[in-house]
Amino acid sequence: MFGPAAQARIRPDEMTADPGTGDVRRARARRGEGDKLRSEILDAAQALLEKTSDESAVSIRSVAEAVGITPPSIYLHFADKQQLLIAVCERSFAQVSAAVEDAARDAADALEALGLAGRAYAKFGLEHPEQYRILFMRKAPPEIEQMEVERLKNSSGFHFLLGAVQECMEGGLMRRGDPVLAAVGLWAAVHGVTSLLICKPGFGWPPLEAMIDSVVGAYLRGLGPVAEAR
Repeated sequence: MFGPAAQARIRPDEMTADPGTGDVRRARARRGEGDKLRSEILDAAQALLEKTSDESAVSIRSVAEAVGITPPSIYLHFADKQQLLIAVCERSFAQVSAAVEDAARDAADALEALGLAGRAYAKFGLEHPEQYRILFMRKAPPEIEQMEVERLKNSSGFHFLLGAVQECMEGGLMRRGDPVLAAVGLWAAVHGVTSLLICKPGFGWPPLEAMIDSVVGAYLRGLGPVAEAR
């Protein structure tokens, strides 16, 4: 039915019909092509999300059209649109840990590092507002939430935050206590600033760095001993 040239154009991820039965089936992908297709799907979904700044504009059909495949091909990699969007956002926020660590690299001590990390976290969230909303500003469906704890920590830079708090406590820059509680509280404070700036951009907020420094400084002073806000 197909000549060599036509066969070369058929992607291994496309749905084809069995010439004997007429049943629709997916051709077997060659080794490594499944991972390549998954990456292409994520690239297309991310481009649509960033272009529209609206998750409702990202549909399975629109992503399939952008990649040049059929919608059923996407379901071989992602159970539904929700999982696809989560994967897109996690891929973006995988850079958060690197961003906060780079920002804090030249800090004089772990306490200053926390303030610089807070700035970097908020800046990254504002540069990726729709991804931030999806990951951190809505309740995930149960099937996603059950898998989310470690993924959420990795997507928020929480491991770095916790390590810096522990270093502050061990070095006498912060009174000893539960480092997890202190780290979660600091994350909540910075998240509050970030989410407000995303949701209400026209309010007339003070400069981002000033807001982060004020919120983080007040929180750290409460943990003491801190003579000056960093």
